[in-house]
Amino acid sequence: MSGQVLGIVPARLASTRLPNKPLYPLLGRPLIEWVWRRVETMSVLDHAVVATDSEKVAEICVRLGAPVEMTLPDHPSGTDRVAEVANRAEYERFEFIANVQGDEPLLKEPHLRSAIDLVRRDGWQVGTCATPLLTEEARQASSVVKVARAASGRALYFSRAPIPYRREGKPTTEELERDPFLRHIGIYAYTRAALNDWVALGPSRLERLEMLEQLRPLEAGLRIGVAVVGAADPGVDTPADAIRMESILSDLRSPTFA
Repeated sequence: MSGQVLGIVPARLASTRLPNKPLYPLLGRPLIEWVWRRVETMSVLDHAVVATDSEKVAEICVRLGAPVEMTLPDHPSGTDRVAEVANRAEYERFEFIANVQGDEPLLKEPHLRSAIDLVRRDGWQVGTCATPLLTEEARQASSVVKVARAASGRALYFSRAPIPYRREGKPTTEELERDPFLRHIGIYAYTRAALNDWVALGPSRLERLEMLEQLRPLEAGLRIGVAVVGAADPGVDTPADAIRMESILSDLRSPTFA
């Protein structure tokens, strides 16, 4: 598989559910530090950089030795912020771009690799991942993004609603443990052309309605491949998520943070 991959971690302060999210402390360390420590170990990325509109986030990154790029403050989505950085002259050599969410401190490298392989090896314009929903609570939660996909792996729709809808009663626990009941994992890989096509569109009707940026390219006809992967820990989007994540990180006792 040829073509270098640039990983970009978008990190903005203006989160609605968790204000100043990248700075939110987990076991005494800001969230962005946990994410970066994870990202910098990933061999699937040829280079990685944090993209932020916050001087405070940039200062933390500098202390960590993490490459950081300042961006405009008014991007409508993380992908728009990623595109601003990816199109700078120093990154033109990278054929593929990976958007690594700044609230995923437990992201698994095999999951990211699966998304990248969809574009680098299998010819999709955009690649992403999903994992079985597992529980009825997750199926009903609006904070959990669901995805329906075709047998080919092509994304059909993303929604905060419980899709696909099972007409004859609720899915069983066994059904929720496999396709087609899937939770979207919000990582993306793009060809450079697809990334630029995505941001050239501007926010779409469905994107605004569900507040899901991936509906913009889907509505416009871009081909998004969805790889189904194993269990994935949810990211940090609310104070309750942060409490849960602290417990997980404490149990892991990573030597990186000894």
